[in-house]
Amino acid sequence: MRRGKIAVLLSVFLALMLFAALLAGCGEAEKKAGEGEVKVTTVQEGKLLMGSDTTYPPFESIDDKGEAVGFDVDLAREIAKRLGLELEVVSVKWEGIIPGLKTGDYDMVMSAMTITDERKMEIDFSDPYIDSDQSIAVRKGDTSIKNEADLAGKVVGVQVDTTGQFTAEKIPGIKEVRKYDTILMAFEDLELGRIDAIVNDYPVNAYISKTRGKTEVVATIKTDEKYGIGVKKGNTQLLEAINKALAEMRKDGTYESIFEKWFGKV
Repeated sequence: MRRGKIAVLLSVFLALMLFAALLAGCGEAEKKAGEGEVKVTTVQEGKLLMGSDTTYPPFESIDDKGEAVGFDVDLAREIAKRLGLELEVVSVKWEGIIPGLKTGDYDMVMSAMTITDERKMEIDFSDPYIDSDQSIAVRKGDTSIKNEADLAGKVVGVQVDTTGQFTAEKIPGIKEVRKYDTILMAFEDLELGRIDAIVNDYPVNAYISKTRGKTEVVATIKTDEKYGIGVKKGNTQLLEAINKALAEMRKDGTYESIFEKWFGKV
């Protein structure tokens, strides 16, 4: 009889221990779910594929080692990390970047892309992650161009199908708006004197002028543009996860640290 009672007590004790272990396990799982990664479905399991025109420093470019680098790349890598994924950058020509997203070649587009009503008809955008205006860059020492009005009668370079092109086409009197596949090609022609000026996003004009040393920004054009991360229409799971990661990065200082790395303190 005593042995029977002991056996019952032992069974109860073991059951309580097992229940406590299950509770602890649930608590740990809840902790991990709250603090860790947000699971999303992606084109390739375990990876976050980012379509990008990698000819647009300092947002995205290819370094001497053949690796993608830039402000957008660093932000995207941190987003991927917070989603428990590995970032892979897919280099795409600008004109094919939205079509590639729509056909599922990659999970998102991050390529200094301005949020516009026209683009929102084709893809969904994250919350804005940086602001920009347009600007005018000229060869160093050229004092003939100081503002928009001075572009009258001039040949102006732009990257095709960008807000730089759309802005230049609205400026009256420009002799020719010359379109280039990449902004770097436009800068090469500007430096060689084949065009008179470039209209393009201010951060990029300023960065390229500073690093190459042959051009300078002489004016900004107020456009109040905002860049966003593009995802396929209806992919709310990924969009919400990206927005959550961006908000967390701003809150914990990660965004500011990446911004200062590429643009310095403001």
